[in-house]
Amino acid sequence: MHPHVTHHRPAAGAERRPFRLLIVEDEKRLALSLAKGLMAEGYAVDVVHDGLEGLRLATADGYDLIVLDIMLPGMNGYRVCAALRAAGHDVPVLMLTAKDGEYDEAEGLDTGADDYLTKPFSYVVLVARVKALLRRHGRSAQPVLRVGALVIDQGAQRVERDGGEVTLTAKEFAVLEQLALRAGEVVSKAEILEHVWDFAYEGDVNIIEVYVSALRRKLGAGHIVTVRGAGYRLVAGE
Repeated sequence: MHPHVTHHRPAAGAERRPFRLLIVEDEKRLALSLAKGLMAEGYAVDVVHDGLEGLRLATADGYDLIVLDIMLPGMNGYRVCAALRAAGHDVPVLMLTAKDGEYDEAEGLDTGADDYLTKPFSYVVLVARVKALLRRHGRSAQPVLRVGALVIDQGAQRVERDGGEVTLTAKEFAVLEQLALRAGEVVSKAEILEHVWDFAYEGDVNIIEVYVSALRRKLGAGHIVTVRGAGYRLVAGE
């Protein structure tokens, strides 16, 4: 079986190769949703749905981080992680498991995983864990994005406008980050919702308008343009 391979151009403002992530997850819908969201963050992502194939790729290619489900066909996530560590690979591993599953966090960490996330989880939490693991393992911080007078530091989750810091909530920052990663392009409400809210979110898509309004108050109205019927575009502003 060949892996589903998807690559994304480096984010605006990035001056290095994108981080390479491997997702080993047999829930195909979840795996592809994760891949799509992480690509929007500027990562290059490969996806496989089988433990044996995941281990083969992980040992052969230079990944910066592996998102590894525990319950997998072929070989479970614990065995994959243990085999990687036994072979001397120190790539960060973020383990995923179902709530109240038969495995526990202590066992996962004992096997050599670096972090552990229980399903269902929000996308914002997953991205925060990925970024923290990359920083902790010296895989560098995320790039700083610049759009006109705005400076968006993805690693520190800090925003400056004209040299002064702008205080944002975690959700406000996540919405702004999605717009900044595609600065100058139209980003739909559905795309923002998929990347920022829980995967299981079934509420009103117009919640995005609340956060865009808050960002306009804090950043100045000229930075976020509404494209009627299509979405929003982040521009350099006035």
